[in-house]
Amino acid sequence: MDWHAWHSGYDIPASPLARRLDVVRERIRLALDGCPAGPLRLVSLCAGQGRDILGVLPAHNRRADVTARLVELDPHNAAAARQVARDAGLPGVEVVEGDAALTDEYAGLVPADVVLVCGVFGNISDEDIERTCGYCTQLCRSGGTLVWTRGRGPRPDRVPRICGWLEARGFERVWLSEPDVGYGVGVHRFAGRPEPLATGERMFTFIR
Repeated sequence: MDWHAWHSGYDIPASPLARRLDVVRERIRLALDGCPAGPLRLVSLCAGQGRDILGVLPAHNRRADVTARLVELDPHNAAAARQVARDAGLPGVEVVEGDAALTDEYAGLVPADVVLVCGVFGNISDEDIERTCGYCTQLCRSGGTLVWTRGRGPRPDRVPRICGWLEARGFERVWLSEPDVGYGVGVHRFAGRPEPLATGERMFTFIR
C-alpha cells in the first residue's frame, strides 16, 4: 500500500474520505473546546499527513495550549505533516517518523487529553482492535477524549463491537456517526483511571 498516494482521496470533493475528514475535524474541534483550561496533550496514532488535527489547530483558540505528538511510519507522510505544522507556526506539534503501534512512541506525553486513532481499525485484525482498545486506557487521561474511525459497509460491521470493547473498559460514548453514511466515526470519553504506560509493547500489526 502506497500510503502517501492514498491520501489523494482526501482531495476529491464529496468523496467518502473527504466527508469523513470533515466529521473528524469537527469532533476534534469540539473535543478541544471541551478541554479544561491550561496545557493540553494530544497524540495521534498512524497520523498520516496529519490532515485531521493540522486542519483544526492553526485556527483554534487553544492552539498555543496544545502539545501534540503525531506518529507516522511513512517518511513522505511524516515529512508532509512536519511541513504543514512548521508553515502554520505550531512549535508544539511534534511529528515522529516511527511505528505508531509501539507504546514507546507515546512515552512522556500520555495520558493525553485527546487521542486520535483514525485510519487504524480498518487495517488490523479484530483481535488487535480489541487489544488496542485496551491500550487506550493507558493513552487517555481521565476525562480525555478518544476520536476513532472504522469503515462501514456490506462487510461485517465492526463499529458496534468496537463501541462495546471501549465501553467495557471505562469509555463512555459521546457521539457516533449514523450507520448509513458509509464511514464510521466515534467519540468516547474515558471515565476510568488511566493505567501506567506499558513500554516496550506492540499494540497492533497492519494486515493491509
